[in-house]
Amino acid sequence: MPNEDIISVQFSNEFEEQLYNLSKRYRSIRLDIEPIIEQLQSGNFTGNRIAGIGEEYFFYKVRVRNSNLKKGKSAGYRVIYSSPKSFVKF
Repeated sequence: MPNEDIISVQFSNEFEEQLYNLSKRYRSIRLDIEPIIEQLQSGNFTGNRIAGIGEEYFFYKVRVRNSNLKKGKSAGYRVIYSSPKSFVKF
């Protein structure tokens, strides 16, 4: 019986291209964003909601620390993702 608690996370083509290009410069980018992806798959929508965008989707922005730079989250990555309103429970 499959686990129904796991949510499918799909990457856009643009995200995959940017991730590939950034991985050449920042070797640990995949390890840095992996915890965010795991949280999304478990149904924990983290980050700040971006207001005023979309009617059927919620958009969120998450700051992810860049472990290659020792300057904290402000010098890290910004991950923007969307979720259908039907998945988000308050």
